[in-house]
Amino acid sequence: MQAELASPTRTELDKTLNTFATLQDQLLEMGEGLIRALPDMAIAFVILIVTWIVAKFAVRIADKIIGKTEMRPSLKNLVDTFVKLAIWLVGLMIALTVIMPGLTPASLIAGLGIGAVAIGFAFQDIFENFLAGVLIMLREKMRIGDVIECDGITGKVEHITLRETYVRKLSGEVTLVPNSMLFKNPVEILTDKVERRHEVLAGVSYDTDLDQAADVIRTAVESVDEVLTKKGIDVFACEFNSSSVDFKVRWWAGSKPRDGHESRDKVIRAIKRGLDDAGIEIPFPYVTHTFKEAVPLGGKSDS
Repeated sequence: MQAELASPTRTELDKTLNTFATLQDQLLEMGEGLIRALPDMAIAFVILIVTWIVAKFAVRIADKIIGKTEMRPSLKNLVDTFVKLAIWLVGLMIALTVIMPGLTPASLIAGLGIGAVAIGFAFQDIFENFLAGVLIMLREKMRIGDVIECDGITGKVEHITLRETYVRKLSGEVTLVPNSMLFKNPVEILTDKVERRHEVLAGVSYDTDLDQAADVIRTAVESVDEVLTKKGIDVFACEFNSSSVDFKVRWWAGSKPRDGHESRDKVIRAIKRGLDDAGIEIPFPYVTHTFKEAVPLGGKSDS
């Protein structure tokens, strides 16, 4: 009875010992393989260091060559990025073939192609912004330093990367805008030119001589230093308002938002001063009440 109980215990012990022996052999084999691979790993590590050095010097050389041209800063960043990317791809392929000798460049490229499809589906938004960033850098418009307006965001372009664009709002905050948003939606570039047309409405009373009022307004606008008189000044009677005849006054000044605010401030002040000096009323809204029956202005008291 005791022998029958001891026999299964010995069998389980033998199995356990065999498992440990197999595991030990596998660990020893992995350790020996790792030791044999150490020289190749060291060579691959050296290749990566050389790749980093070569990429760094290649970017400097590219900067020197580009510096002699009038290339935009955003396009310069794009060239630097592609130079580094190309060198690192070559360096990584060489390092992988050193570690895994059976891996050929053809099989590596094929594997990268299959992996790129899988990664493309998984990171569709990232690649969309990447391609949009490349196209934004390639196009001539929207340079760094421009003030733009897109989808309710107004600000100054500070930096363009392959993923996003840094837009500094006029109130001081910075907004990280995905490149796909700037590529898909209409973008208004406020500072594409150094000059921009501004406008304001000026109203005069109905009993005013409109020709005289137009001359007074034009003279007032011409007196403002910030106004570019060579570009012309427009004074158009545009609307019969509830209590005034409105003129649309248009002039040219600097395209920056600050330039627009300053010129508009001085133009409004000049128009107000000119109309006051000419005795022309700038009416404010008023209401006329009409009654069916006459309303007595005074009456006898009940006492």
